[in-house]
Amino acid sequence: MKKWNTAIRYAGFSLFGVAILMFLSAFIAFRNDMDDSFDPLVFSGMVSLLSGFFAIITTEPQENMSVEEGFCIVTGCWITACSFGALPFLICGGEFTLVNAFFESVSGFTTTGASILNDIEALPKGLQFWRIATAWMGGIGIVTLVSLVISGQHDRHSVLASAELSDLAKSYYGGRKKNFVYRMLAVYLFITLASTIALKLTKMPWFDALTMGMSACSTCGFCIKNTSVEFYNNVAVEIILIAAMLMGATNFSLMFSTVWPDKRTRKNLFNTQVVRWFLALVAIAILIVSANLYFSGYCPTFARALRLAAFQVCSLSTTTGFATADTSLWPSGSISILLLCSLVCGCSGSTSGGMKMDRFVIVVKSLKSMVNSLIGVKNINRTKLDGQVKTEENVTSILTFMGTYLLIIAIGTIIFAISMDFRTSLSAAIACMGSVGPGFGEVGSMGNYAGLLGFQKVTAMIIMLLGRVEIFPMLIAVKSLFSR
Repeated sequence: MKKWNTAIRYAGFSLFGVAILMFLSAFIAFRNDMDDSFDPLVFSGMVSLLSGFFAIITTEPQENMSVEEGFCIVTGCWITACSFGALPFLICGGEFTLVNAFFESVSGFTTTGASILNDIEALPKGLQFWRIATAWMGGIGIVTLVSLVISGQHDRHSVLASAELSDLAKSYYGGRKKNFVYRMLAVYLFITLASTIALKLTKMPWFDALTMGMSACSTCGFCIKNTSVEFYNNVAVEIILIAAMLMGATNFSLMFSTVWPDKRTRKNLFNTQVVRWFLALVAIAILIVSANLYFSGYCPTFARALRLAAFQVCSLSTTTGFATADTSLWPSGSISILLLCSLVCGCSGSTSGGMKMDRFVIVVKSLKSMVNSLIGVKNINRTKLDGQVKTEENVTSILTFMGTYLLIIAIGTIIFAISMDFRTSLSAAIACMGSVGPGFGEVGSMGNYAGLLGFQKVTAMIIMLLGRVEIFPMLIAVKSLFSR
């Protein structure tokens, strides 16, 4: 159990961050005439702070850390944060039953953005901010915690590391790990601040601009309005959010090196295949959906179709989940494209969920190499990405990940189908696994997950956690829990 003692210690540190954001949310409540969320947030913050302090003083620090211990730490931090994050919701009551409170917390910290709330605007301001704060902390958490834990110091575990982050995302691990984390934090804070200021310039209230900027940067999609971004009906707001969502779904290391080049590498946003593939496929999806919306008669003009398609494709392909329309009412062709966008999604080294574009590109290239080898073409049966040759072991690990990913979606679909139709069940499983949030049907962009049965919500929470930690860390941690 030594590895779990280390995990408890790190979970204690994560609770400090949770407590700070709870107190900040309480300050928001205080500024809004000390609304009904003030006491629950202060109490939850004190409980989190004291629990974190107790976890740290009762465990010993450890200098050398195995990869297995690292996975236990990552899993332990996510579960701990989600558990304590549910306290303010649970104490406030209303729609937040025990299961619903945990669901909202897990959805926030995993940046999924799925909700059980029927009336978000009825929440007190402090609790509205806490919802967004869970997503903002979860967004940066997946970049910093995982990069710290599975850094390149353990070469024998490179296959497991590749299942979490692509070689492109790990190319900056050669330096000090702290410097890497500082880069991630700098980019994350910049996107949050820039999008907040830009949204404020559209005459949006400060509270709205800040929460929307935090949600967009974390690619979560939580919103303080019942009708999401549709409430504002503002083209400028949508353009700003599209830019923020795309940046949140792009490799943070590449963004940093584009602005501040590193002498050890020449990689940046403009010369890497993964980013080009990502942006190209997003553009193609926008054109296909626009054409489908226009020629099907759903939109009276192509300009309107392009506006709707651009926002929704970017929203789902970045796993954000903002909405400007009820996509459940869209033609089947558009829904099919949006489902595909929800599967592949953004790049490794970002806050985006999904299978990741890096893996998709490698698999496509490996299939091309395999076809060439079968027809007898010589010397081109190697899989390369940005000049790096991918070994058979790399490709196999990625295929294993993608197969496991689809298997979990299939299991989730079967469980959800007990009380819902197939389209709703499938899209809900894809949305939870990919940290997308809204699906189609009952869980569509203008719907929610309140209709799920209790055990289905628990299943959704497990799927959200598996998707956010990218399966293997959590599976290894669970195996470690039952091993001697």
